[in-house]
Amino acid sequence: MKKIIATLAGVMLLGGSMVMAETKFTPLNFDESNAITPATTTVNTAKATVDNKGNVMLDPAQVTGGRKMQNAILDLDNAQIEVRNKLINYRTNYTNIDQKYKVTKEERRAAKKKIRQAEKQIKNMENAKKKIRKNFEQKNNL
Repeated sequence: MKKIIATLAGVMLLGGSMVMAETKFTPLNFDESNAITPATTTVNTAKATVDNKGNVMLDPAQVTGGRKMQNAILDLDNAQIEVRNKLINYRTNYTNIDQKYKVTKEERRAAKKKIRQAEKQIKNMENAKKKIRKNFEQKNNL
């Protein structure tokens, strides 16, 4: 059974490739009416055909889209430059704010440390006062 299926698949593959080769298969369904045919001119007549046809190149206005298109592209370029300049300004402003933030954060840490030290000193003084009062009371009670 497997041999029969393999044989049929091989025959179909070969038959399909022959059919494709016989018919002018175009995978993208191109029309042959638009196909470019090779020029059949000789070397002697090649100069004459170029002179008769004139300039084969397109007009620059057709290629680039005309002055309006060029002006639109220039306007977009100028706008892009302006936005890039704004971006540079925004970035410098951000770095300035970030530096201020870092400095403020460090100042906050230092102030918090000073507050802790002052609170610790107050606590130590309170403990010292308590110890002194205890000692004084003990001496007076004796």
